[in-house]
Amino acid sequence: MNLYEHTIIARQDTSPSEIKQLTEKYSKIVEKNEGEIVKTENWGLLNLSYLIKKNKKGSYIHFKIKGKGNVIDELEKNEAIDKKLLRYLTLQSYFVYLFCFHFVS
Repeated sequence: MNLYEHTIIARQDTSPSEIKQLTEKYSKIVEKNEGEIVKTENWGLLNLSYLIKKNKKGSYIHFKIKGKGNVIDELEKNEAIDKKLLRYLTLQSYFVYLFCFHFVS
């Protein structure tokens, strides 16, 4: 099992209830593909460094995911076709994994 950090940026006109629906939607996709959501953070509405699809701001949602690579493939496939999202990014967390393994064991 690998650890991933995954961040999505939703459009600035997305309501808080829609943000919650997006969080639940992508959490279900992870769980359906035998992954586990370790932590979910809503970073709120933040300024973007540059315009993305005519948006100056975006709502950031951050996930910490434990799972295999197919979880991320399925997640990103669904996000690519979602019109409410501006961007998404996934990073594999080697440092967190090494830190947890070394100090917890």
